[in-house]
Amino acid sequence: MPKNTPAPLWVSQNFLTSPALIDRLLRLSNINKDDHVVEIGAGKGHITRRLCRRCGLVSAVEIDDRLCGRLRESLRTQKNVRVIRADFLRWPLPQTPYKIFANIPFSHTTEIVRRITQAPRPPEEAWLVMEKGAARRFMGGQSETLFSLLIKPWFELEVTYHFRREDFHPAPSVDTVLLHLRRKPEPDIEPRQRGRYTRFVTACMKAGSGGFGRYLTKKQVATALRLAGLPAAYTPRETLYVQWLCLFRCWRRFGAD
Repeated sequence: MPKNTPAPLWVSQNFLTSPALIDRLLRLSNINKDDHVVEIGAGKGHITRRLCRRCGLVSAVEIDDRLCGRLRESLRTQKNVRVIRADFLRWPLPQTPYKIFANIPFSHTTEIVRRITQAPRPPEEAWLVMEKGAARRFMGGQSETLFSLLIKPWFELEVTYHFRREDFHPAPSVDTVLLHLRRKPEPDIEPRQRGRYTRFVTACMKAGSGGFGRYLTKKQVATALRLAGLPAAYTPRETLYVQWLCLFRCWRRFGAD
């Protein structure tokens, strides 16, 4: 490989190679024979082969030419798999219902989750292997993040499995989990309000302790939360998701442009 040529993405990945463990993870999902499942970064096909045994169609997306060629050859007898040479971040997502199950490259976690959750046609559900710290950022909780606030109106999130480091080859240097994202049947924000909600939350979070002042007065914040039966909010960082929904709706009613 020439000196200035970047190493293939798979060189820095941590692979799950145990069929028994992969089957255990799949049993934690609701993937079945009627499902079309997209796998991001199919790599050497360890997960792909187990998916083929469980679902109706697998779209195995792999960016690396060499791995893609090997995968096509090893799966040539499988009738329910498509091996696709593509960058998932640019690959057109399916127009019909689909789910995602993948051990994603940790270096691209944020871009992948953003692509999945902000797509015009997002998956019904997704199970993603990722760093525990990244999963916490997306889930939020007592301390919401910008990521969690932009995902929660449309998805429910839950960690369904905690890995041991020796489950991977090579072993990662960080703790790893399986994060389940399930699309809400009815989103908390109307789709046509998505842009305004994003603008409101992003500006408030970036403004820090004085963040609500740009959109709502202290009196409006206190009154809106009190009338909704919610506790007071002091700064954006201390504000819970349900409070954010209340304040956004207040802004939309009284102050949105």
